[in-house]
Amino acid sequence: MINQTTKDKIQALHRQYLNVAKGNESVLKEITLSEIPEMVYNSNAIENSTLSLEDTEKILAGGILDRKVNVREIYEAKNLAKLTESLLEKDNSLLNIKLILSLHNALLTDIDDTIAGRFRVGKEWVRVGNHLGANPRFVPILMQELVDHYNQRKISYFLDAVAHFHAELETIHPFVDGNGRMGRVLINLQLMHAGFPPIIIQNKSKHKEYYALFTQYQSTLKFGGFTELFALLVQESLNKRISILTAKKIIPLAQWASQKGVKPNVAANKAKRQSIPAFRLREKWMISEEFMPKND
Repeated sequence: MINQTTKDKIQALHRQYLNVAKGNESVLKEITLSEIPEMVYNSNAIENSTLSLEDTEKILAGGILDRKVNVREIYEAKNLAKLTESLLEKDNSLLNIKLILSLHNALLTDIDDTIAGRFRVGKEWVRVGNHLGANPRFVPILMQELVDHYNQRKISYFLDAVAHFHAELETIHPFVDGNGRMGRVLINLQLMHAGFPPIIIQNKSKHKEYYALFTQYQSTLKFGGFTELFALLVQESLNKRISILTAKKIIPLAQWASQKGVKPNVAANKAKRQSIPAFRLREKWMISEEFMPKND
């Protein structure tokens, strides 16, 4: 879980974001559209796709790769990009099973139409490492209960609610394939419903910062680690948009650290903790050149 100080910080950032967003809605949409290749790359890479960020960008731009790759990976990139873009047009109606299944159908169309847009049934058990997904017989009711629990706001703080939903969804593992990617799609849909921009869960740190949280949840049912991760990523996403809309110039964090007399490792640690308004762009930390560090 996160403390009240962090909640207050997110609330203050959100207010600042809403203020600068007024009249800049089209720019904010362009920022999110520009992030789609990174979102797609990271989400697919978490599932062990071999496509690089550059490969993903080329595919989504309609280009042809210089090397042979599995055709499935190309469809995975294209489908996830279309699905992610479609989230920008979704209304703020309550999350429901029909919507979840339609998103999954879009994710797996032309990849495996026999399992697209439906939950596991019959003897379709799935295993991820040493975790076995829920009994297929109970998947529909478990998913309905999860959606109802979320919509009834039984967990009051929005990031706690999103964190619990994600942890439980991945524990149920309701689909034959596409569970991780669907889970991350739904995180961003839920954030946007709450008035926040989408986040990017990074592939580079998946083993330490993401995968370990599932193991913890499945043995303890504690989802606070996900809340903490999402809180950092939400702050980063807010800082990115505020900086783009207000900063005179955005520069690499390493350059900023050199200019301000801050040790590079100290700057990097502050960025990771979001104690400075840094954000990642194509996997590189960036920050407003004008931002002045506090003496602490």
